[in-house]
Amino acid sequence: MRVLPALLCALVLAGCGSSNDGTREMDTGTSIASGSTRMTLGVNSYLWHASLDTLSFLPLASADPFGGVIISEWYVAPSSPDERLKVTIYIMDRALRADGLKVVVFRQVRNGNVWQDAQPSPDTAHKLEDSILTRARELRLATLGQQG
Repeated sequence: MRVLPALLCALVLAGCGSSNDGTREMDTGTSIASGSTRMTLGVNSYLWHASLDTLSFLPLASADPFGGVIISEWYVAPSSPDERLKVTIYIMDRALRADGLKVVVFRQVRNGNVWQDAQPSPDTAHKLEDSILTRARELRLATLGQQG
């Protein structure tokens, strides 16, 4: 089970690279430095990294940087032990666009010793999407500032 975090880190780092001229950039998955061979993410790396940053409090079940899917494990907040959430994020584009991101939230409540599906708040997925998009813009601006 400890292999998953190491594999996740390796995959995330594989999507980042630097160009041959010594400038630092974050690979958006759309451009490859000429004359160099480097692995790129299949999706927008700003959205990818922002998604991982935003979900950093959740244990991850799987993360596919080439397909753009992040799936969390069930998370039980200490303040709500009879409720748990699971999040799936789909990054569907190489461009940094709001419609290239979809967040699905699953919720269960405990009834005795049994977890039962329940409707999540409609705001939860929307708030997560907003947080991811805001973080992605911050990462993009930080990268542009380093190149200038």
